[in-house]
Amino acid sequence: MRLRVDILAAVVLGAFAWPAAAQECGGDFEAWKQGIATEAKAAGVGAIGLDALENAAIDEKVLARDRAQGVFAQTFTQFSNRMISAYRLKQGTANLKKYADVFARADKEFGVQPAVITAFWGLETDFGAVQGDFHTLDALVTLSHDCRRPQLFRPQLVPLLTLIDRGVLPADVKGAWAGEVGQTQILPTDYLARGVDGDGDGKVDLRNSAPDVIMTTADKILSRGWKRDQPWVEEVRVPDDMPWDQTGRTNKLPLSQWAEWGVTNPNGTPLVDNGLKAGLALPMGRRGPAFLTYDNFDVYLEWNQSFTYALTAAVLAARLAGAPQFDPRTPEQGLSGDQMKALQTKLEAKGYDVGTVDGILGTNTREAIRKEQMRLGLPVDGWPTPELLAKL
Repeated sequence: MRLRVDILAAVVLGAFAWPAAAQECGGDFEAWKQGIATEAKAAGVGAIGLDALENAAIDEKVLARDRAQGVFAQTFTQFSNRMISAYRLKQGTANLKKYADVFARADKEFGVQPAVITAFWGLETDFGAVQGDFHTLDALVTLSHDCRRPQLFRPQLVPLLTLIDRGVLPADVKGAWAGEVGQTQILPTDYLARGVDGDGDGKVDLRNSAPDVIMTTADKILSRGWKRDQPWVEEVRVPDDMPWDQTGRTNKLPLSQWAEWGVTNPNGTPLVDNGLKAGLALPMGRRGPAFLTYDNFDVYLEWNQSFTYALTAAVLAARLAGAPQFDPRTPEQGLSGDQMKALQTKLEAKGYDVGTVDGILGTNTREAIRKEQMRLGLPVDGWPTPELLAKL
């Protein structure tokens, strides 16, 4: 049974509409909250939800976390080696066996493989052990009132108040700093729209019920465009030379084309064309690890926009599905944090949009690097090196 709320459409539309009575962000906090209360009332939120909103407060610790996501400044191998731990592999395998019947139902209903769900479960909260200690309503109020990225968080406020008002979540529910709750860190809009009662007890409890978590997570993944029972990522070996400008996650080609250019399985055997198209991701350049990324990998970026996180989650899922540990190979020397900031500053000066100059190798920075590598006649692999920095 899914958790469906009759007013869901009104909630979501109201959250995105932002009527003139409610200032979008900033300004007097209490006056701003009154605007949110007006929206919530119009969406059908009652006294319990409105009382919770009245007591909500700004959390400075949330703002600090939002501005300091230094974990993604790590390279892919640094991050993935830390996150794909022996504990997560062991516990993930145990949970795959323990809840095999639930995973089978999730696969049958949503077409999402058990290992994919389990990897998110492990990465997000260590299978429910660490669900976060931030007051969720305070976190979302803080991030919505703050004018840095209100468009990401404001649409979550009325759905959260709806969940609180209906007794699905307590007013003091705690979770991640960005407003996610439960064992796979689900946002309130997904809790409302995708919540599945996996254990048949008549409610959806994403904090305590593993079957609810598994089924809801599968529904969320499918809703982001997952292609039923298709692959997501596969490690490969690349040759010393090939048309590097053809690499990248988004340039999806038949496996026969990659094979023609010398890409093989990790053990050197030829790729077998499976009828699907895939991109070739080189997270640390042409001399580092290499992965074929299928359409389903794009769903990982819908879950988390960090390429490093997304690829780590995909590789953890592959490990849980039976793949061996990937070969890190020997990447070319990368850049320090200060060097990355210097590179981003130079790219900005050339007219590229790299987002924030933060020393993090994000999607925009990678794409700008590829374009400059092509202009300078360097191998186009998106990896920032001292040579590239010097040439710029």
